[in-house]
Amino acid sequence: MTPDPTAAPTSAQRPAVPPGAARAAGLLLGFAADRLLGDPRRRHPVAGFGAAASALERRVWADSRARGAAYVAVLVGGAALAGRAAARGAGRGPLAHAAVTAAATWVVLGGRSLEREALAVHAHLARGDLPAARQRLTHLVGRDTTGLDEGGIARAVVESVAENTSDAVVAPLVWGAFAGVPGLLGHRAANTLDAMVGHKNPRYERFGWASARLDDALNLPGSRLSGLLAAAAAGTPARARRALATWRADAAAHPSPNAGVVEAAFAGALGVRLGGTNRYGTRTEHRAVLGTGRQARAADIPRAVALARRVDAGAALLAAGAALAGARVAARAQVTARARAPRSPGGPRRTRRRRAG
Repeated sequence: MTPDPTAAPTSAQRPAVPPGAARAAGLLLGFAADRLLGDPRRRHPVAGFGAAASALERRVWADSRARGAAYVAVLVGGAALAGRAAARGAGRGPLAHAAVTAAATWVVLGGRSLEREALAVHAHLARGDLPAARQRLTHLVGRDTTGLDEGGIARAVVESVAENTSDAVVAPLVWGAFAGVPGLLGHRAANTLDAMVGHKNPRYERFGWASARLDDALNLPGSRLSGLLAAAAAGTPARARRALATWRADAAAHPSPNAGVVEAAFAGALGVRLGGTNRYGTRTEHRAVLGTGRQARAADIPRAVALARRVDAGAALLAAGAALAGARVAARAQVTARARAPRSPGGPRRTRRRRAG
């Protein structure tokens, strides 16, 4: 019987959605939503998670690494399981899966909000209003901002833009590419807990130890990718070489195994000098100098923001590509495993076709 060429194609005849396409599309849509909208203004899920984490901390806190590790395991594991449940609840339809991934990506990314805060500090500096700039800077950093001059404020903003470009954009995209919605939510949970309890002070030295170590581990791939992208997006080959050289020369001297990489790469790409003395209440911390350029100034803040935008866009494209490639590799591995699997004795047998003669 000759098939009707005008008939609509059946489900078996329609081209299948490429493996990983829904995840890739969701990551790109969520990234676009963050760029256009920033963080949700009200009832941000991360704020709700933080409130729950604070309530649990009040109940379980003890000056113990084991208690802190259990605290982190419950909260990060719970966030990842919630992501898995959301992904499964969307079913296998590519549109629903892309929508859930996009929503999760939008919720966890913080690139647009980071940019707004950095440029708000720059606006105060441009007007010569140092007190207002110092006050707004407290939205970005935990150091003592009183007494900082223009150079100190600019340095703090550039350092925050560099570090949080990795922590709040690149790293979550990496985990979203390879672990989907559970990876997105699990990473954001770990990063939030590190900001809450991962401090070196008498209360959290032991209780927050596991949180800090987990955050370091999860951000390691994102920070390296951020450093490479900062060099690639530096603008000229000379700046790219300087970014990589500063990374190699200075990153290891930073107290953070991840922030040092990104801050050094940004310092080299921008041709400025970062690091130095920071004050945290009664404690003074002397950090190694990153880079050999001039002191940072107010005009370097929008330059750092522009570099961060390019890094963010590159990370989003790479994450989408990795989601597609990873899904295809996994699909091929499944096909190969099935082909090599031994057939059960009672399974169907392949019969020979008789040759017509």
